[in-house]
Amino acid sequence: MSEGTEARQFVLAARPQGAPKPSDFRLETVPMPQPRHGEALVRVIYLSIDPYMRGRISGMKSYTKGVDPGEVMVGGCVGQVVESHAPGLARGDFVEGALGWRSHAVAPGHMLRKLDPADAPISTAVGVLGMPGMTAYFALLDVGRPRAGDTVVISAASGAVGQVVGQIARIGGCRVVGIAGGPKKCAFVRELGFDAAVDYKASKDLAADLGAVCPNGVDIYFDNVGGDVQDAVMELINLKARIIICGTISNYNRLGQPDPGPRHSRRLLANRARMEGFLVFDYLHRYPEGRARVGAWIKEGRIKYREDVVEGLERAPEALIGVLEGRNFGKQLVRVSPDPTR
Repeated sequence: MSEGTEARQFVLAARPQGAPKPSDFRLETVPMPQPRHGEALVRVIYLSIDPYMRGRISGMKSYTKGVDPGEVMVGGCVGQVVESHAPGLARGDFVEGALGWRSHAVAPGHMLRKLDPADAPISTAVGVLGMPGMTAYFALLDVGRPRAGDTVVISAASGAVGQVVGQIARIGGCRVVGIAGGPKKCAFVRELGFDAAVDYKASKDLAADLGAVCPNGVDIYFDNVGGDVQDAVMELINLKARIIICGTISNYNRLGQPDPGPRHSRRLLANRARMEGFLVFDYLHRYPEGRARVGAWIKEGRIKYREDVVEGLERAPEALIGVLEGRNFGKQLVRVSPDPTR
């Protein structure tokens, strides 16, 4: 497992103006990092690409520190330990951690979670058993509080979070409607057991199309996109509805600009509904619970998932741009180096 003397990494070259473009990122070759006491050198195998990255490079104040020009792009990773001076980690171990857009990274041992490939494919550590899966689990169950018979509507339903939300809602006895873009994504959503799927790209009147498949209204809306899709769903909310704001991807490329959409305060008031934002980092202390339950459902065949994998670190900017445009199909990953478990 010789790693050579050089590593590669992507830094933010310039803050995007509107939609990110490839020139906003710069691929650099740097000396191979060397671990010190308590640290491990990790070869990155999978890099997770997620919508939140757009906010991190915007320069706007947010819930965590952003990325400044010249700094390495942030991102969750799965990798293999190359050299370890950290207790509990040995050469060859598989780990998950926030290593960034890199081919190799050094991290303190306590910042790395050891993985067992016998439990699940290692890629799932940044997917269905990682941040996206935990977002689906805790946001739906703790914020949405579904009850059997509820109608649950999910935007970006074929994505990393949405596909898991819908299946958990079905396990709980809910009626589940997914909103996705294109016939293939809608077909996948139905394959997962959703009761209905609406193609927002083909719809000429999204509120009417949703109303046709939600004849009893909407009890829970799991919102990953905001914008016009949110506006359409809000026309259908029921008394005491719960609206979970997990993402606003439709607005990510216009951060800092006012949202021109309708204001929903009257519908929230009249229906005594609750709209609540969700950040999965508030639940880090409960991740073991979430991983255990979602992992058990996967083994039982009650939760399925799809990954969209592109090859090569150099394609990371392309992958992020695609996620922001809705081109990914399932959890977006970049395979940075070979996966020896497959």
